[in-house]
Amino acid sequence: MSGQLKEVRNRIKSVQSSQQITKAMKMVSAAKLRRAQDAILLMRPYAVKLQEMLQNIVSNTEGDIEMALAAERPVEKVLIVVITSDRGLCGAYNSNLIKLAKQLIREKYAEQYAKGRVEIMPIGKKGYEHFAKNGYKINDQYWHLFADLNFDHVKQAAAIALNGFIKGDYDAVELVYSQFKNAATQVYTTEQFLPIAKVAQKEGQQKIKADYIFEPEKEVLIAELMPKILNTQFFKAILDGHASEHGARMTAMDKATENAAELLRNLKLSYNRARQAAITTELTEIVSGAAALAG
Repeated sequence: MSGQLKEVRNRIKSVQSSQQITKAMKMVSAAKLRRAQDAILLMRPYAVKLQEMLQNIVSNTEGDIEMALAAERPVEKVLIVVITSDRGLCGAYNSNLIKLAKQLIREKYAEQYAKGRVEIMPIGKKGYEHFAKNGYKINDQYWHLFADLNFDHVKQAAAIALNGFIKGDYDAVELVYSQFKNAATQVYTTEQFLPIAKVAQKEGQQKIKADYIFEPEKEVLIAELMPKILNTQFFKAILDGHASEHGARMTAMDKATENAAELLRNLKLSYNRARQAAITTELTEIVSGAAALAG
């Protein structure tokens, strides 16, 4: 019986230690989440408006000038940018993104993948390790981007997609990332990065030609504007992923702390029952011994 009590005591100590770690990790993630959340919430309205403007320009100047980054051509070679995290302990965050990337390949680019023409560009150590281990064709130049996250480094990573599309190395570029909603909600999504998507036109709706005034010349402005807006979109997706990671980790650690508390309650109840049984057994033995001596 004493051995059983000792085992339960050791388990209680182990769970208490784990609970302290999960509480600390939750607090750290909450602090990091506030900074990451502020960054994406300030960035998102600006990025969304720029994207709308870019889509409108592409839709309304179609045929007027040649736009290399909006050129639609038969899709033979594909680049998929998968934005995961560098560290684990964030629930199903990384596995959901990896599953979504595989689903995109399976449903949209199965033919290209079979020919070895799908390339993965992982952002984040977890995605890099998975795709490298499983034999995918990868571009491993910027998987460590979160180690020093800033716009200049993100712009260099985006340049691989932009220059590759212009040169014909890729016919389509897709982003797989998690849109940040709040600490408990992340929306796993795929987004066409290149070619630049046109404004969706509803069925039966007549196309409206917007009258833009360009200063300087249309060709010069669009050539200068497009890469900058696309860099901003790329940065926005990474900030979304960064905030989603900390939200997922904070939620996972909060749930782990609650589970540890529940486990502690059950272990303490088991310990008290075992201790009570041991005391009862000892009392029974004492009473039986005294009765035997008295007899």
